[in-house]
Amino acid sequence: MLLTGFSTLVWLLYMVMLVLAVVALIMAAMAREDAYLAANKQKKSFWLLILGITVVVNLFVPMLFLQLAGAVASIVFLVDVRPALQAVSGGGRRGGSSSDGPYGPYNGGR
Repeated sequence: MLLTGFSTLVWLLYMVMLVLAVVALIMAAMAREDAYLAANKQKKSFWLLILGITVVVNLFVPMLFLQLAGAVASIVFLVDVRPALQAVSGGGRRGGSSSDGPYGPYNGGR
């Protein structure tokens, strides 16, 4: 009973790391090459290689240490590189207040 619960937990951990790596790889592939240079980050090919290796390791190499290293690379891309790419590409949130609605600022009926 306890062993099946642990193996289920480990399987879920592997799946989360795989999904994280695939999402990061797709986002890295969708960004423009010049955005990487403008954001002063590593080249697009570097991130595609690292994240591609991460996906392959998560699929075919059942070594937790390598998968954790890949998860760290995916998290670094999603937390550091992707926001910088969005900032130089004009993506992300548009300016304005948190009270802005879909048709402009909400003024409370004034």
